[in-house]
Amino acid sequence: QVQLEESGGGWVQPGGSLRLSCAASRNIFNIYNMGWYRQAPGKQRESVATITSGGGTNYADSVKGRFTISRDNAKKTVYLQMNSLKPEDTAVYYCKAILGPALSYWGQGTQVTVSS
Repeated sequence: QVQLEESGGGWVQPGGSLRLSCAASRNIFNIYNMGWYRQAPGKQRESVATITSGGGTNYADSVKGRFTISRDNAKKTVYLQMNSLKPEDTAVYYCKAILGPALSYWGQGTQVTVSS
């Protein structure tokens, strides 16, 4: 099994920044595709940003230009730098490791709240 642990969430004012981290428990982290997802109350979980094992990235339209996903394979960690945060970014953010077409692991989530 792969254990994922998110950190870095919290409360910020609109326009502020946060950096989320997701640390994996396995040494084969470098072969995983990774992603950040979020879920607000009453809404479905949505993909925010993904990064492949080779470093290719993809972003939801709502966060393009504001969020950056990156990974450090030596540290077995994936990051989500969130800038220019908006109230609508408020959600629980989850880290996901994709091991194959039918096997993924999720972290427990970290709360991000953006309000005045």
